[in-house]
Amino acid sequence: MTLPILDAMAQEGFEKVLAVHDRHSGLRAFVAIHNTARGPAFGGVRRFAYRDEHDSLMDCMRLARAMTYKCALADLPAGGGKVVVLESGGEDWEGAYRHLGGIVEQLGGTFYTGPDVGTGEQELRWMTGRTSYVTDPGEGGPGLLPECTAQGVFFGIGAALRHLDGEEDWAARKIVVQGLGSVGTVLARLLLAEGAQVLGADLDEERGQSVAAELGLEHLDASTVLDQECDVLAPCAMGGLVHDLTLDRLGCRIVAGAANNVLARSLHGDELHDRGILLVPDFVLNSGALIRGAHFHLDARRVEPEEIGRGVGQTVQGILERASEQNAPPTRVAAAIAEERIASWDLTQPTSAP
Repeated sequence: MTLPILDAMAQEGFEKVLAVHDRHSGLRAFVAIHNTARGPAFGGVRRFAYRDEHDSLMDCMRLARAMTYKCALADLPAGGGKVVVLESGGEDWEGAYRHLGGIVEQLGGTFYTGPDVGTGEQELRWMTGRTSYVTDPGEGGPGLLPECTAQGVFFGIGAALRHLDGEEDWAARKIVVQGLGSVGTVLARLLLAEGAQVLGADLDEERGQSVAAELGLEHLDASTVLDQECDVLAPCAMGGLVHDLTLDRLGCRIVAGAANNVLARSLHGDELHDRGILLVPDFVLNSGALIRGAHFHLDARRVEPEEIGRGVGQTVQGILERASEQNAPPTRVAAAIAEERIASWDLTQPTSAP
């Protein structure tokens, strides 16, 4: 049974959920603020053709909570939030994003937002006309966000390989990158530079073939990525990849990529653990852009992508070591560590929410 919204918020510790509608542009969106106990919330704007309002709201809340976990595990003075925009056709997107920028501005600096699926440079430029609490895609912003995320995934994969085999041994590795967008392409380039065998696929067949030709990697049909016998499957597209119908198809030893919410349900992470497939928690691996953006907005500095990647790799190593000691799924261990830290925020830090 689906929980009423206030009960769901209470159960997961949410502070605020806004439903947004603009009759002029056709904008329909949700804004979820999960936790601001240690600092402002950070989270991007995801635009997607959701099946219905319930699915979009649940995705918004899951993603916002994951952002708080990212902040906790990266030891950032910030919490998590998210915006999801429902795409149904006929919207005036320029007007919609400008209106959304005004909503973010009204939150008074308790929420910073930026790019995500469906929201790129043009959409962010529209928003910057209404608020300063958004990633500027030009020279005035943090920059290199895909590179920072990709570096985190790259170093996290290295940590996972060392955990299982004692070494990275890139030249002997076969890695499948699912999703050859901005992050997946950079990740593939990093892996190829180390001598790994890289195969790639994208739902946009034309883009996938173009990137494969540019980088010199083997192109796969998107429907076959789960079936590939490989060392690492790196999901870098939409989430929900691992579910009841895909578990038996996985031919990898490690699942480690940039996609959010790789598991359809947390119990699927338990199933992977039982099957001996190492899942590196996505909310650790893909935190690079958040780290870069948070330091830029809060400290006025741009941390180098490789420095961010090394830090993510160290965090992954610590989580995998603790998971091995406890013989527990890494995702549950990472979530427990995050929850411990979040609980300490609530006890020691004043809220920054108005």
